[in-house]
Amino acid sequence: MLRLYDHRVGRAEPLPPGPGLRLQILDGTGHRTLVVADLLRRIAGRAGRRVRFASVPVAVEGWADYNVAPFEVLGEPLAEADVCVSAGQADVDALCLAVPQETGVKPADPLAARLVMLETPYREPVELTDARLAGAGGRLDAWRGKVAEWATSPGHPMSKDYATRAEAALADDLDCAGALAVLDRLAGDPEVPPGAKLETFIHLDMLLALGLVSAIGSA
Repeated sequence: MLRLYDHRVGRAEPLPPGPGLRLQILDGTGHRTLVVADLLRRIAGRAGRRVRFASVPVAVEGWADYNVAPFEVLGEPLAEADVCVSAGQADVDALCLAVPQETGVKPADPLAARLVMLETPYREPVELTDARLAGAGGRLDAWRGKVAEWATSPGHPMSKDYATRAEAALADDLDCAGALAVLDRLAGDPEVPPGAKLETFIHLDMLLALGLVSAIGSA
């Protein structure tokens, strides 16, 4: 069950029940807010929720470069939103994720910036520095190289054990750092066949949206 921190009560709470989820992005946000909202939409969708994702209005350039999927732009707030995502604590009658805007340099690689944002708990500030972006870029390159290598191996079902561990971390207030650590452990596990690693990485990248398959066939 997906649980998110609700600052109104000071603890993580389950999402409101129901088959749908109305997700509202508040004005004055940056790329990081959109990345977190996009991640939430992907996780809720994986759990079978029909997500309506809207914004009032968000003027953020280049958001698609961060692998944020298209969203509606409405002229007025989404009525009775279940979850709001804001750059700070907002006075709304809904569970609200307060996501501090990113600071620092403008990234040359938006997906490296997305990774830096995911490595940092969403309620904490994050600064994009050249060193952090370079480290994230190296981490992505290493994963993509492994995925491309595994893609040449015989097929094999994904590792449900590793997938479940990563999904459990993401369901625990979007613990992306925990999910990313699962990918690192999976990549280095000699007991898991390469084909299973490939399928598990693909499965989890549908949530993380880091472009981990981008190097397949490039050799």
